[in-house]
Amino acid sequence: MSTIRPGRCYRNPKRAYTRISTRRPRKSYIKGVPGSKIVKFEVGKPKVNYPNVFTLVSKERVQIRHNALESARTNANKYLVNKMGKEDFFLKVLVYPHQVMRENSMATGAGADRLQEGMRRSFGKPIGFAAVVKEGQELMIVKVPSGKENIGKEALKRAAHKLPCPCQIV
Repeated sequence: MSTIRPGRCYRNPKRAYTRISTRRPRKSYIKGVPGSKIVKFEVGKPKVNYPNVFTLVSKERVQIRHNALESARTNANKYLVNKMGKEDFFLKVLVYPHQVMRENSMATGAGADRLQEGMRRSFGKPIGFAAVVKEGQELMIVKVPSGKENIGKEALKRAAHKLPCPCQIV
């Protein structure tokens, strides 16, 4: 089982090509990209007309990994389900991770100097996805019925703790 690198390794936005093949015959630039960990982007009842809408907004430009977005979504969803039930709210993740993250894994231990190239040809293997987020961009949205405003705000506050950037609730 491979360990995951700390979030600080991928926090700063870097732009590289992100083309991934969707059709079999056409070649793509990046091969062997693992799937995104975000299971659902929308949870709850979307068709109900909720009077209260709260959004989680990023305060700075940052890259957010797909596992951090999924962790924030599950944390907010769990809180909302425990406090309000399964169908009394609507939660949506608004950003989509497109940016492919790469890692040049270095060998460690005895004899590692003879098995690796170091930084020569250090393109790296794709390890996952990240969403490039601008300052002031909306990350998540929660819609709740009247009288449940504090629950919606608390859910977004708990989701913000899982993200690598300072956020505000609007």
